[in-house]
Amino acid sequence: MTEIITGLQMSPLEILALLGAAALVVARWLPSAARPRVTIAAGAVLVPSAIVLCVVGIRWQMLPVLAGAALALPFAVSPVIRRRTGRPAWRARWWLALPGSAACIGLIATGPSAAWAFPIPVFPEPSGHFAVGTRVMQWTDPNRPETATADPHDRRTVVVQLWYPAHKSPAGSQRAQYLGRTEQEAHTVSDALARYAGLPAFLVDGVPRAHTHAVFNAPVADKGGRFPIVLFSPGLGGVRTQNTAWAEELASNGYVVAALDHPYDSAAVVLADSRTINTKIVSTGNDDKDNKRAAETTAIRAADLSFTLTQLGRLDRGQIDNPLTGRLNTGRAAVTGHSLGGSAALQAARQDRRFDAIINLDGYPRDSNLRPYHQPALALTQTITPKTDPRYIPRLTKVLKLSTATSYRLTIPGAAHLTFTDAPLYLPPVPSMVGSLGRTESPHIVAATTLAFLDTTLRHKPGNLAAALSAYGNLSLYHPDNSH
Repeated sequence: MTEIITGLQMSPLEILALLGAAALVVARWLPSAARPRVTIAAGAVLVPSAIVLCVVGIRWQMLPVLAGAALALPFAVSPVIRRRTGRPAWRARWWLALPGSAACIGLIATGPSAAWAFPIPVFPEPSGHFAVGTRVMQWTDPNRPETATADPHDRRTVVVQLWYPAHKSPAGSQRAQYLGRTEQEAHTVSDALARYAGLPAFLVDGVPRAHTHAVFNAPVADKGGRFPIVLFSPGLGGVRTQNTAWAEELASNGYVVAALDHPYDSAAVVLADSRTINTKIVSTGNDDKDNKRAAETTAIRAADLSFTLTQLGRLDRGQIDNPLTGRLNTGRAAVTGHSLGGSAALQAARQDRRFDAIINLDGYPRDSNLRPYHQPALALTQTITPKTDPRYIPRLTKVLKLSTATSYRLTIPGAAHLTFTDAPLYLPPVPSMVGSLGRTESPHIVAATTLAFLDTTLRHKPGNLAAALSAYGNLSLYHPDNSH
């Protein structure tokens, strides 16, 4: 489909169809001399646009527009036909026509409203001086059995997507599909995410149509030396691509982001052999059982993160064939995650000293074996309300105080749990769902705060990190002596 016009969240073809439909309704209220010309012009715009949209794939948001046009069409065309055949034009009295016209306009107006509420996501332009490339790999850990299956020979497999600094691709290069390597994979993942969230899949059918700024398998940038690594674990049921806007921003600033799909936990994982593994995790309604399952899943994810760091080290040494060989700085690695992934990041860092920094995006710590750790941590949290789990902040504070380095908790006003993902780009701007920061500001704040933290902890750039973070919310500092 042609590029979406960001302000209207509609493509040029959709806008033409919308204008044609509206003109059909308006034609009835024009002077008799103007009605035939307007009706013919509206039809000439509407019909071809609708046909092309049906061919390339029409979005559900356009269906009420076409329904309103279909209702208005007989009443708009009939006077034109009667005039051309020499028969007297019949026109309903205004008080009879007004309700029908209002109903048609209401249907037509539903189209842009729905397109605005459920748009095709438009990703922010990365601000760094590198172009962005992306690659997908699949690795199996021979030392860990897959506990989600009964097959004793099954071994734990993860799918990892890298975003990395790249050469600028030629103009017109195909940008990477959002949610998958192919359009089919993107639709599979989108449908699975909708099912997991309890939404009808058609509501978000625009999401797999989106393209990002990265280019698949683009050549690695020849400048920048060895790039620090940022590993990422998504939320429960989430997928590796759920924070693409954030990953592209980091990559454009000289980081390599490695995001994981966790099979049997992520909503859907499409393997290299085209098999799809759907999540096996569902709520039981029993808090004790669900908390126990969450703790078990967190431990598995933590092991996935450590295994992925090991694989990246092998890749950098040339033991895995990859264009990024020799370009990864595995001595400067951060582990990050959203929600349950943030909990996994905290646990992975406490277990694996190779990680140098931690970013927890609104994740409740699940590790029951709390002990001191050496890495600095940044925890971003949503706005705390009376509905927030009262155990969350005390538990998070306890974990942050265990660090022997200075750690930070930043509560962002107007943020909700999904603010820290790509969700604000394509879900309705309902504050309880995606926060009240808006589609542009949400990804900007998440990227700016985490980038400031990574630049300080991994690259040791000078500057006042506390002041930089405080500009975006309410900051609490936890020094090694546990004062704040």
